Amino acid sequence: MNLKKLTLGIAASAAIAAPFAAAPAAADVFFPMLTYRTGPFAPNGTPSANGFRDWYRLLNARDGGIEGVKIAFEECEFGYNTAKGVECYERLKAKYGQMMVVSPFSTGVTYKLVPKAPIDKVPILSMGYGMSASADGRYFPWVFNFPMTYWSQATGIIKYIGGVSGGMEKLKGKKIGFIYLESSYGREPIPVFEALAKRYGYRLNTYSVPGKSMADQRSQWRKIVRAREDWMIMWGWGQMNPTAIQRASEVGFPVNKFIGVWWSGSEGDVVPNGKAAIGYRAATLHAAGAGFPVHKDILKHVYKGDLEAAKKNNFGEVLYNRTLLNALLVTEAVRYAIKKHKTKEPTGDQVREGLENLDLTAARLKELGMEGFTPPFKVSCADHEGNGLLRIQQWDGKKWNMVSGWIAPDRKMVRDLVEKAAVQEAAKFNYKKRADCN
Repeated sequence: MNLKKLTLGIAASAAIAAPFAAAPAAADVFFPMLTYRTGPFAPNGTPSANGFRDWYRLLNARDGGIEGVKIAFEECEFGYNTAKGVECYERLKAKYGQMMVVSPFSTGVTYKLVPKAPIDKVPILSMGYGMSASADGRYFPWVFNFPMTYWSQATGIIKYIGGVSGGMEKLKGKKIGFIYLESSYGREPIPVFEALAKRYGYRLNTYSVPGKSMADQRSQWRKIVRAREDWMIMWGWGQMNPTAIQRASEVGFPVNKFIGVWWSGSEGDVVPNGKAAIGYRAATLHAAGAGFPVHKDILKHVYKGDLEAAKKNNFGEVLYNRTLLNALLVTEAVRYAIKKHKTKEPTGDQVREGLENLDLTAARLKELGMEGFTPPFKVSCADHEGNGLLRIQQWDGKKWNMVSGWIAPDRKMVRDLVEKAAVQEAAKFNYKKRADCN
């Protein structure tokens, strides 16, 4: 692949004003962006897309790219429709001839791309989402979900509830409800919540929300009231999240006993509900706000000091920060490939090697302007998840505040589940255990 021959057709200044456009011309390494700025999930998709885009712009403007190699990127809008997301992947792959890595930002699309990855030689980073079984790199060498899977997150949330309740033994007899978007994403943590219910003695009730009911949910919340749940956990996305918080407030459920997955903990989920959202909590894998050196660099190099323009592009919001981290991780893998293989045109296989050898140290985070933004972690050929640490944040009506330290998941329980599931899932694709990884 030689992207120097491709003309992407815009200047950097125009790119700032046109979020759908590709990056500067004469670039060498290409990053596809599967985005959804339209449709029912647009409130989540837009800040997510902006975070990816601004990280790539920052590296081009401040560093001249990655190790001196310019970055190209292009958005393909799929409206969070799985079939269209796969079409976007195929379209961009055909256009550019080769892709080094893809971040689908959709569990549904991730599941569809898993069987394609070893054939196309395009590694997948589904950061904190997707197929939890793929954390076992012995069976899924082309799929990564670091720094944490949904299953680890589920154990961390239960551990947090136990902690604020006075100890894990206090969970016995508690009623914990789980409201989720009816999808592969929403159903993913249910086996873990069920296993933990048997261990700790709490009662688990599940409440499914079909896509067509995201903006309603009245029937689900009537059932929740009748069940007298002590705590509620949400695995939602898009319009489902603010609607659920609104319904909780309307029926009198205390929102400070309501905890969302980290895809249910952004500004777009709480701001629409005003005071009714105060006290709501959600998991997170990174810090909130725009107070880190990396944000100063983005403001300087991408927005030329125009804070209002940056804010219009979700600067410092939760989902913006999340995709800054995601983009950082894939560019670090590309950096590894460029340096180790002494090439300006790394292949998907070389970037896969970079992902599998990622060692995000505290020193490196400081160099990147993200000291304290997220905890250090390391990946290996067998473990594609990382350390699995999370924090809990709480909304005070104006901003998110951290109300816990870093919480470790139940690593043994999750790893046992991952290894069992990996064998089952790998069999569906006729994947065999790697001989080069123990």
